[in-house]
Amino acid sequence: PVVTSPCKILKCNSEFLAATSGSHHLGTEEVPEFCTALRAYAHCTRRTARTCRGDLVYHSAVHGIDDLMLQHNCSKDGPTSQPRLRTLPPGDSQERSDSPEICHYEKSFHKHSAAPNYTHCGLFGDPHLRTFTDTFQTCKVQGAWPLIDNNYLNVQVTNTPVLPGSTATATSKLTIIFKSFQECVDQKVYQAEMDELPAAFVDGSKNGGDKHGANSLKITEKVSGQHIEIQAKYIGTTIVVRQVGRYLTFAVRMPEEVVNAVEDRDSQGLYLCLRGCPLNQQIDFQTIRSAQATEGRARRKGPSLPARPEAFTYETATAKCREKLPVEDLYFQSCVFDLLTTGDINFMLAAYYAFEDVKMLHSNKDKLHLYERTRDLAPGNTAPSGTPSALWVALLCLSQCWLGFL
Repeated sequence: PVVTSPCKILKCNSEFLAATSGSHHLGTEEVPEFCTALRAYAHCTRRTARTCRGDLVYHSAVHGIDDLMLQHNCSKDGPTSQPRLRTLPPGDSQERSDSPEICHYEKSFHKHSAAPNYTHCGLFGDPHLRTFTDTFQTCKVQGAWPLIDNNYLNVQVTNTPVLPGSTATATSKLTIIFKSFQECVDQKVYQAEMDELPAAFVDGSKNGGDKHGANSLKITEKVSGQHIEIQAKYIGTTIVVRQVGRYLTFAVRMPEEVVNAVEDRDSQGLYLCLRGCPLNQQIDFQTIRSAQATEGRARRKGPSLPARPEAFTYETATAKCREKLPVEDLYFQSCVFDLLTTGDINFMLAAYYAFEDVKMLHSNKDKLHLYERTRDLAPGNTAPSGTPSALWVALLCLSQCWLGFL
């Protein structure tokens, strides 16, 4: 069984969003219904309080409820049913387009200069990381790790084992914090986890709050429960979050100026999208393909180990990945690696959608495909015993060429 959080704050957030959808600016007649939804929201948070004590999103929601109750003069006593409020008519403030110029990155920051250079970072699968510098790595990084940490936003992922006892991990939780910015947006927190991909921030809103440039930050649901997109125009950033199978993928397009906007870069610490995974967390999957196949056979024979959803050989894995990824680049190789490691067909789709996001978000179309090795082997990280490393790599290359010829 995969480890999941017992904290159900995302469920509370989703229920409140459903009850108040379209109620950004309430008329007087709707305040009682809004207060009813708030009391239901508060009741839901109290039910999950014990399991959410260490969850920042939970504490943010609790404070947000108190603030909203004060703003709307809501009593804490009263009905807690959740009537759905009416949606706003066209042209209401949720769709206003007269944001200050400072809230549009390209207009405000680059009026008298060249267009900004955009970069891309993505995380998907087992997990595989493409950094802002187009370095491709496969990492272990179990637990919570920062993907992005700059003056404008923080992104943190939590990776959990795909199978009990396995070193294969995948992203089970994602937290994005957009920091308050001038007259554009209030601080907003977005959080997703396995089987819960909300189409709103944790406070139930879909934009940047009550400031004049609130719509320079917006969430759009592309496919319910599977695909959301966040546009942060005030920093020229687009974020795509997907749930594929049970796990999450992340992709971002961001200007270099924003990427490098940190107070003290030297003492900033780890930031995976910029610096990559630590060397001791990296896996060079191209040199352990044979070991994976051997492990897969042993796992299928071992009665004490859990069965995989589907068993793949190297040949069946490459054939399956080729259905969605015809170019044998590192996305294709990642797909093969993940099928051999997990046996879960959804990892093929994760690689496919990750590449689709690259095609949409990467500004240099000549760099969509990556082919180079993920990294040089660290000391002690050698090829399987009995085969010299250089010969092993040569044999792998030869086998690839032969398969391509066939």
